[in-house]
Amino acid sequence: MKVVLYIILGIVIIVIGFFVWFFAFFLQVPELDIPKNLSEKEKIVLIDNWLEKLNSEKKFNGAILITKDGAPTLAKTYGFTNSKKTEKLNNNSLFRLASVSKQFTASGIMLLKEKALIDYDDLVLNYISNFPYPNVTIRNLLNQTSGIPDSYLNLAKKAKDEIGILTNKKAIKLIIDHKPKANFSPNEKYEYSNTNYIILARIIELVSNQSFENFMKNSIFIPLGMHQTRVWSLASKDKTFEGKTDGFEDLAGKIKDIKPTFVDGVAGDGGVFCSINDFVKWDKFWYKNKLISSENLKEAFKKPTLNNGKKSNYGFGWVIVNDDVVMHNGAWLAANTYFVRNTKKKTSFVLLDNSSNLFFNKIIQNMK
Repeated sequence: MKVVLYIILGIVIIVIGFFVWFFAFFLQVPELDIPKNLSEKEKIVLIDNWLEKLNSEKKFNGAILITKDGAPTLAKTYGFTNSKKTEKLNNNSLFRLASVSKQFTASGIMLLKEKALIDYDDLVLNYISNFPYPNVTIRNLLNQTSGIPDSYLNLAKKAKDEIGILTNKKAIKLIIDHKPKANFSPNEKYEYSNTNYIILARIIELVSNQSFENFMKNSIFIPLGMHQTRVWSLASKDKTFEGKTDGFEDLAGKIKDIKPTFVDGVAGDGGVFCSINDFVKWDKFWYKNKLISSENLKEAFKKPTLNNGKKSNYGFGWVIVNDDVVMHNGAWLAANTYFVRNTKKKTSFVLLDNSSNLFFNKIIQNMK
């Protein structure tokens, strides 16, 4: 009996020791110390060296972009495109953006508004027949104030054997067929829901009479010269594409691929891939562009007024931190993404990683 107790005690000590090591040492990143009296160029050198160190310690595998007045002050990649680690990342490598994709979806909706094909305050029911939330508007979807539950993934999992690869069309049909109960009345409060942006992508498909992927390519990316940006999912005709990064996990030396599953045929809440070179163009887009008027662009950064008179802080695919700062982050299939813009200082910061990085948020915190 004593032998058994000693064995159990030994196992407990080992487990506790592992967790102490994991949280106290493994999950830590070296502090980024930047003296205030340094020049901007000297600060950039320190950041670059710090990320090189993190990469050598397998704590960062990705890309960084820092811009000032529309020009990069640091644009660099660190690591590899996939788990095999045979191809190095470069500034034209396309990273999965996860939820940072939402602002791209919003831009598609804004372009339809620019062309007078929709209005933000139109009912979704005007575009999607039998839509089970009759009072929800396009603006509600954009602002995440629709009350529609984030249900499409659960509905798809229950119908996995019937639907094959999930698409935007199939996701909306599941919502129409099952009519999940709304969490609240439209514009009552803010609640983040990926489903809202799947619906927006489907509206783009229905109004433009083409796939969301093709609409974004032909109407947004090509006109802006963003040749290393695209929508891609398991529903795409091509199974892969040049420059694509693949998600992988590298945990304590154990490496494995993180691959898409049957639900990854949808796009709108995610699905955009972009290089850091193209992020320079994307940052400029939100100041001024040839597709969408300045007045229309301002709509993306307006804090919505809720039914109780209070303001929410989610615009059109952007979290509005204050009058000068907007941001968004994302995480899906090993991708970790972060994009923040300061319109007063005319700066932007992009951090992308395709390695299921447990240190990602700590890296961001060190750089603020």
